[in-house]
Amino acid sequence: MISFIRTKTQLPESSIKNTIALLNEDCTIPFISRYRKERTGNLDEVQIGDIVKYKEAFEALEKRKSAILKALEEQNVLTAELQSKIEKAQNVTTLEDLYLPFKKKRKTKAETARKNGLEPLAKIIMSQNASNIESIAFKYVKGEITSIEDALEGARHIIAEWINERTDIRNNLRSQLERYAMISTKVIKTKKEEEKAQKFRDYFDWEESLSRIPSHRLLAILRAETEGFIRVKIDIDKERALQKIESRIIKSNNTCAEQIELAIADAYKRLLLPSLSNEALQHAKDKADEAAIQVFAKNLKQLLLGSPIGQKRVLAIDPGFRTGCKVVCLDAQGQLKYNETIYPHPPKNDSIGAMKKISSLADAYKIEAIAIGNGTASRETEALIRKIHFKNAIQVFVVSEAGASIYSASKIAREEFPDYDVTVRGSVSIGRRLQDPLAELVKIDAKSIGVGQYQHDVDQTKLQKQLDIVVENCVNAVGVNINTASKSLLSYVSGIGPKLAENIFIYRNENGAFSSRNEIKKVPRLGNKAFEQGAAFLRIKDAKNPLDNSAVHPESYKIVQKMAKDLNTSVEDLIGNTDLLKQVNLKNYSSATIGLFTLEDIIKELEKPGLDIREEAKVFTFNQNIKTINDLKEGQLLPGIVNNITNFGCFVDVGIKESGLIHVSNLSDSFVKDVNDHVHLHQQIIVKVIEVDVLRKRIQLKLHQ
Repeated sequence: MISFIRTKTQLPESSIKNTIALLNEDCTIPFISRYRKERTGNLDEVQIGDIVKYKEAFEALEKRKSAILKALEEQNVLTAELQSKIEKAQNVTTLEDLYLPFKKKRKTKAETARKNGLEPLAKIIMSQNASNIESIAFKYVKGEITSIEDALEGARHIIAEWINERTDIRNNLRSQLERYAMISTKVIKTKKEEEKAQKFRDYFDWEESLSRIPSHRLLAILRAETEGFIRVKIDIDKERALQKIESRIIKSNNTCAEQIELAIADAYKRLLLPSLSNEALQHAKDKADEAAIQVFAKNLKQLLLGSPIGQKRVLAIDPGFRTGCKVVCLDAQGQLKYNETIYPHPPKNDSIGAMKKISSLADAYKIEAIAIGNGTASRETEALIRKIHFKNAIQVFVVSEAGASIYSASKIAREEFPDYDVTVRGSVSIGRRLQDPLAELVKIDAKSIGVGQYQHDVDQTKLQKQLDIVVENCVNAVGVNINTASKSLLSYVSGIGPKLAENIFIYRNENGAFSSRNEIKKVPRLGNKAFEQGAAFLRIKDAKNPLDNSAVHPESYKIVQKMAKDLNTSVEDLIGNTDLLKQVNLKNYSSATIGLFTLEDIIKELEKPGLDIREEAKVFTFNQNIKTINDLKEGQLLPGIVNNITNFGCFVDVGIKESGLIHVSNLSDSFVKDVNDHVHLHQQIIVKVIEVDVLRKRIQLKLHQ
């Protein structure tokens, strides 16, 4: 396993070995990467995640090997040589090729030919020694074989199967597909004019190298095929492929060679190409999935680590026209204090009454910020709010609504607000997203947040797994206030999970706020392992021990106490005192289990305990003259917010219903390797309008440097 993982990751053997040992002790990735740096050689969570991925791949490979060896033993065909080849196989493809000749097949042409006694004839042809194969074939004309041609055809079917099962031939063809395969598409004529088909019209007649096709284009083509608008074909140069196979098999120039030539053509068309072209397409799809999942993971991380406004009193508005604007007032901890509906827009047009109501609510609940959802009537609501003269300075933010409707109808929302309908819950979610995006977004299935690229077309199990890792890493990177966190947020804390999160929640409701990290041990079923894994990620504000509100692990408290004692000060006075901390000689505190990596982390944390790694939220204002796509003109410079990132560019909200696209070629004048090197999610930027297609509702933008 270690050599397998090392080949895949190029990481040091000792790091892999120790990481696997920690994983086998039920340690989590966030815990290992943060608090076991000495053992891993300072691996980060991405490198540890790779070890986990390849460990699972190796275990799956070994499991498949065992199943195949067992099947071969039961068939009494397992030789020492075959067993050795299977045990040495480094991937599933090689393994399945070795098993292919022994796999139980459905009724095949070759199987029928064998039952008709034609295998000896196939062997004679393959020996390539007979000069007159037709006279030999005549001996096999009996029973269901009524002619020489029937006999030869049956023998060719057996030969075709042998050719198909040859590993060297399959690998050679794989190599050709990998290097030269072309993917082509043709529209299904009866579907060509359908409205839904129009978004795929670029692929009605398309051809491109399979090895070079961008992930997003391949996924778009496969979606179009799934929806029944096009046919997809994978092909290579047939003549070259046949020539390569013939050179490996044909060693004579007689009638046997002619039969083998026909069998090769049959094997290629009927068996090899369909199977291996599907395999090549699946490999390309797997790579495209991987790329799309990485895009989604990067976007999700940026979204979860979005700027919080912090513990401020918020008035949140879910805007609408006919149904009105749903307004809620939240306290600094996100608790719902008041809700109402106002009707400032058509058809009721009660803008004066709405402004008075918002103004009085702002006064009554000492509102410090206003959050407006970015959906229908968002711009009109924002314009209305900006007309109000508040007594105190109030910041106004437009907040992404993506996934809010999913949350508002969820079990979590019903548990939180059993006495309120979905519209009120949606408004609360908008307000809480402004206070703390991470704490609110963990309640929503990540796939519903809408920051991906073809997320519904990729392998859903792999996607879910990767997104769960991202959420877990983000939650633990920020840390969680155990006394205010929801069950959803607590469940992502290292070592906790949904059941212990529920127990923490119940204990907190019954016993009040936790006063120390030690008290966490009193939670039912929260044992020593869970405490070890999770305690340092759970923060307790205003605790008696100030380290309880830091990322210092309880196992290291004694080290901090010794540092303070050696400097003739208290732990409280040491925290935040950079001059004193500079005097600490880390080598004095190093031991067999705690080295410089951990000690440096402790000093960094003591300098700024509980520091939030996220930037603070900034107010943003769209161009107030731009209301619809019709207001856009080429050459305009506009403020915008990046609301999605893909491999082919990024989408930007410029304050209207349609987002504009900055194609990768318009992000920079130089080559762009990774879109994320130039922009990040929710970044406030200036864009230049370069093309507006009102009919197709498409906007092309350029990043204004």
